[in-house]
Amino acid sequence: MQRDAIFPANRHSLYEAHGYSAAIRSGDLLFVSGQVGSRLDGTPEPDFAAQVRQAFSNLEATLAAGGCGFDDIVDVTSFHTDPENQFETIMTVKNEIFSRAPYPNWTAIGVTWLAGFDFEIKVIARIPSRA
Repeated sequence: MQRDAIFPANRHSLYEAHGYSAAIRSGDLLFVSGQVGSRLDGTPEPDFAAQVRQAFSNLEATLAAGGCGFDDIVDVTSFHTDPENQFETIMTVKNEIFSRAPYPNWTAIGVTWLAGFDFEIKVIARIPSRA
C-alpha cells in the first residue's frame, strides 16, 4: 500500500530538524506523529496551558492537511512529563475538543523527557470518504 507524507501549511521546523513527517496517509487511515506545543521556529511554548493548546492546534492543522478533523480520530496516545500535576489542565483542553461521545480511545503515558516539551499527542484518524 502506498504511503503519502502529509504536512500542514505552516509546518514548524521540527520536522526538518529531526527528519520525520507530520503524518502518513495509508489507505483510509492517517497516522499523525506526536504533536507538541511548538512555535513555528520549533521552540516550546513556555506556559504549560498554552503549550497544550498549541499542541492541539498543531494536531488540528495536521489533521486538516490529511483531510480529517477531530471527529475522525479513533486512537490517541499522549505523553506527559508530570501527569499528576498536568492532568487538570490537559483534561480542560481535552474536554473542549472532545465534548461529546463517542470519544476516541486514549492512552496516557508518563515520561521523563520530551526534548524540552511537557506534552505530546499522537493520533490515528480515519479519513472520511469523499462520496
